[in-house]
Amino acid sequence: MKRKSFLKGLLGFATLAAMPIATIANAQEAIVIGEINHYKRMAAFTAPYKQGIELALEEINGDGGVMGRPLEFIFRDDQGEPGEAIKIAEELMSNEGAVMLTGTILSNVGLAISSYAAEKEYVYLASEPLADALVWSAGNPYTFRLRASTYMQAAMLAEEAAKTDAVTYATIAPNYAYGKDAVAAFKDALTRLRPDVEFVAEQWPGVFKIDAGAEVQALERSKPDAIYNVTFGTDLAKFVREGTDRGLFDGRNVYGLLSGEPEYMDPLGDEAPEGWTVTGYPWQDMTDGPEGEFVAAYQARYDDYPRIGSLVGYMTVQSIAAALEKAGSTEGEAIRAAFEDLTVATPMGDILFRSIDNQSTAGAYVGTTTVRDGKGIMVDWVYKDGADYLLSDEEVMALRPAE
Repeated sequence: MKRKSFLKGLLGFATLAAMPIATIANAQEAIVIGEINHYKRMAAFTAPYKQGIELALEEINGDGGVMGRPLEFIFRDDQGEPGEAIKIAEELMSNEGAVMLTGTILSNVGLAISSYAAEKEYVYLASEPLADALVWSAGNPYTFRLRASTYMQAAMLAEEAAKTDAVTYATIAPNYAYGKDAVAAFKDALTRLRPDVEFVAEQWPGVFKIDAGAEVQALERSKPDAIYNVTFGTDLAKFVREGTDRGLFDGRNVYGLLSGEPEYMDPLGDEAPEGWTVTGYPWQDMTDGPEGEFVAAYQARYDDYPRIGSLVGYMTVQSIAAALEKAGSTEGEAIRAAFEDLTVATPMGDILFRSIDNQSTAGAYVGTTTVRDGKGIMVDWVYKDGADYLLSDEEVMALRPAE
């Protein structure tokens, strides 16, 4: 019996030695990440995001995983409700074996998870919520943000606006944290560059409750030289259609935060606005380097083109994998420390999670909208490095709560 046991063990070792690294990794206990998002409420946006995550997981696990272990995401739907998101966060960390949390699009949900993560000392990578408060006024050591923030993207648009002769501006934004931050950021960034500008009107429709006709009339009455738009999703579609029909955009510069993202442009089809200056994602022009490799891989995997959410999902996994490898551990404090000043190679190029505020330096694409082949796209675009559009260290420290 001893000889048989020895031979069985020897055979098992030989078999293991002959297995590919990826297979060995998959035989180990998975490292679990809790992913919380609005999968039903915002399916058009979360579906590409989830596909980006799954593509990155396939690549990382196919290459041996993280620390020789497979990386696994558990996806949970919070219905876009902060209270539900917190409940799920605790279940993932306490019952599902998650080592950290990620996800959310809506900023109010992201802020709720961030506060809870700080209380429980859970690491939270806010992949998509953009509210500035997340890393500044409500920032904490356990929350890190991946995407270029509201301030960063608004500052990029303000830079373009400052080059024009426009003096009077009107704004329209959803009436919640993200919209408020977006307008405040644009005003701050633009007035730093052009102290002579004046804001003559502000419209604050409820999220996904816009009365587009009334909003367009109110903006037209103010007779602005330019308009700054922060509406998105179905609100953006209604605003664009009503504004186009009533000539609101004729002869005016329009700046659209996120308006050039495929998630928002695609539903408009040939009704997409033309000539707006926007932040977005010009995937169709990306054929070279890491950007082109990602687009090609995504198209090959899903027979579809990537959206900005696809890219963010992909970069979310890359960031978490890099932090875990740097930490060499799945302990929360080790992961938190690893995220500070972490450099990650992404399709956008290398990004850094700054230790001063836990904000990444991921940038954004800024260009002009046009319609091509019955669909809105971005043209004449440039990539702007996020590191160039952040407040000074002194300003950030004044905004961050004492730790």
